[in-house]
Amino acid sequence: MRRVGFILEDGFQVMGMAALSAFEFANVELGREAYRLTVMSEKGGTVRSSLGIRIETTPLTDFPDTLMVVGELTPRLSPPALRDYIVRAGRESRRVAGVCTGAFALAEAGLLDGRAATTHWAHARTLQERFPLAKVDEDRIFIADGNIWTSAGMSAAIDLTLALIEDDHGAALARSIARKLVVYHRRPGGQSQFSALLELEPRSDRVRRALIHAKEHLRNPLTVEELAEAANLSPRQFSRIFRDETGQSPAKAVERLRLEAAKVMLEDGRHSMDVVARDTGFSDRDRMRRAFLRFFGQPPQSLRRSLRLIEGEDEAVEAGAA
Repeated sequence: MRRVGFILEDGFQVMGMAALSAFEFANVELGREAYRLTVMSEKGGTVRSSLGIRIETTPLTDFPDTLMVVGELTPRLSPPALRDYIVRAGRESRRVAGVCTGAFALAEAGLLDGRAATTHWAHARTLQERFPLAKVDEDRIFIADGNIWTSAGMSAAIDLTLALIEDDHGAALARSIARKLVVYHRRPGGQSQFSALLELEPRSDRVRRALIHAKEHLRNPLTVEELAEAANLSPRQFSRIFRDETGQSPAKAVERLRLEAAKVMLEDGRHSMDVVARDTGFSDRDRMRRAFLRFFGQPPQSLRRSLRLIEGEDEAVEAGAA
């Protein structure tokens, strides 16, 4: 049995607690108490979430096998006693994880010095500026560097927890839990936090409508005229407003949407390169290959090979478990 401790402080983000369900289902799937969960805070007692929901906690005592520090909507300095506890946990616990902005608490304790780490993209640059010894990657779902784990925000708490469970019990169990939770299991730590639509961040509904039209009609040529019609603007007005709001030309943004869709199809693994190129509007695999090289620095074939290696590892683990 492994003990898992969750540290909460006033203002914690409720979504970070989603990790509890993954550990609960691990116990159900294994038919035993593989994980015993404890919710803690510096002094114990009632702690309020950012939504005002109250949770009872126990005070900090000994050190669990895995310590998870749940973040807040706006990260704050940790109380000295909590910081000292996390410092010691870095030595005493087998693993220490910062969920979302929980990475700030780990950084304050010095646990991220010289280590790769991530956090919610909106706070990543602040984390890097405040703690320059950390190696912050703002575009990762989660990162494990030695015994220190960190995750992006919100739903990434589940991805991190599934990875912890996989680390303990193998990919087959993690995949089964993901199915029970109705989440996508194989969202690897290296996957981007961003989607193209989110990153472009158009301000007006008109530009947003054009982007949604493009995403839903990738097989179309998606000329400026077509996008302008979706936005109910003239082509000249549309091009000017689009660049002002997104910092990109319509053609560049469309290519980003095509690349994102092609990457998802390649990860799915059920389609040939020709089908992927056709369905995402690249028209042929050579054009798609050039776009992948420009944006990802590798051809789509390399991405597919790396995914097959991951799948092969999973199958080997499952065969060994059987």
